Amino acid sequence: MVTEHVPGVRSAALGFWIATGSAAETTEQAGISHLLEHMLFRGTDRHSSEEIDQIFDAMGAEINAGTDKEATSVYSRVLDHHLERAFEVMGEMVFGPRLDELEAEREVVLEEIAMYEDDPQDRVFDALGRAVFGSHPLGRAVIGTAEAIRAVTSEQLREFHAQRYVPAHVVIAAAGSVEHEALVQLAERLPLSEHAPEEVPNSSAAPPHFGRRVRFVKKEVEQYHVCLGGEGPARDDERRFALRVLEGVLGGTSSSRLFQEVRERRGLAYSVFSFSSLHAHTGEVGVYVGTRKENLAQALEVISGELERCVRDPASEQELQRSRENLKGRVVLAMESTSARMSHLGTSVLSGLPILSVDELLERIDAVQLADMRELAGWLFAPERMSVAGVGPDEREFLRAVDPLGPASGGEDARDADAAAEAGAARR
Repeated sequence: MVTEHVPGVRSAALGFWIATGSAAETTEQAGISHLLEHMLFRGTDRHSSEEIDQIFDAMGAEINAGTDKEATSVYSRVLDHHLERAFEVMGEMVFGPRLDELEAEREVVLEEIAMYEDDPQDRVFDALGRAVFGSHPLGRAVIGTAEAIRAVTSEQLREFHAQRYVPAHVVIAAAGSVEHEALVQLAERLPLSEHAPEEVPNSSAAPPHFGRRVRFVKKEVEQYHVCLGGEGPARDDERRFALRVLEGVLGGTSSSRLFQEVRERRGLAYSVFSFSSLHAHTGEVGVYVGTRKENLAQALEVISGELERCVRDPASEQELQRSRENLKGRVVLAMESTSARMSHLGTSVLSGLPILSVDELLERIDAVQLADMRELAGWLFAPERMSVAGVGPDEREFLRAVDPLGPASGGEDARDADAAAEAGAARR
């Protein structure tokens, strides 16, 4: 349990963080973590699904949950005098769900998968994950596949819950108008399972085989949605601060190089940006662009040129200063939210990272220098390391546009047109 008392607020953000996600699943289980997260809302021994909704509605609060590659979370934000009630109900949901009404929730998740399949932007991010990580579990979509979801039984769901949702794998975090010892006393009354904790499978026990791969998903859409990306640092890598500053210069802000060169100066896209996701032992970085057929080749040429420029010259002194200040501002503004503070606490402890104060975060950002960015950019954006994924109506058109960027490295999934059901990080 980890808490932070925030003076002067009357609310409390509360979250239960469970150390299991899609990267800990087998291929046959693809999506079971996300399905189980949904099933937590189907009721407990004391409360039906409708009663849970009514309880939080009556508190003027919302309760939600999320599943990602390596964690599942259930979270809410309530007035402080409702915290005890919210804690009790959320604890029952996490540790004592009924896990019945599977058929109804299965259909909900299948509809969610269908929704993701209809969204080309979601599809291209998942296709890039498959391209970057290959067949490694980190490359699979969090939401899973329709085939696996249809095959899950109630017994498998209960067994998965019994193995993963145990105290040794759970962090409870709260921030706002909270008292730590009072929450500890509430936790002592939780309906905890007697099941012996199991070692959660390590998603990176066998490291991914990285290499330049090209993937394409055929879909009749107006734009081509394209991602270029590759291996990134792990979440405990000290270079993560340099990465955030580098992203601000490259494609994370409206004054960034990609936004200015691709959108503002040439009008080749409405949306273009850089992104990253950090995991326990590795990570992923990339660039996204959505553009029409007639602009595809030029947009990718400009992006490729900006990545090469980033390696040679990651930032001017002015760009460095502006990106650092932008990042510091976003950190401070975000951390004025009790929900953001709770999330910071929960994810840090669950990941085994030190809990850095706002001042410590700002110091790490200020410490980023041009030399740090140059070394990092040279590793991240070497052409032979960059995979490409696309969603669009014509694979040949896509391949013609990406071929100047360099050949695929060969081997596993080097070039793969994939129209399978792939979908991204999931929310209830």
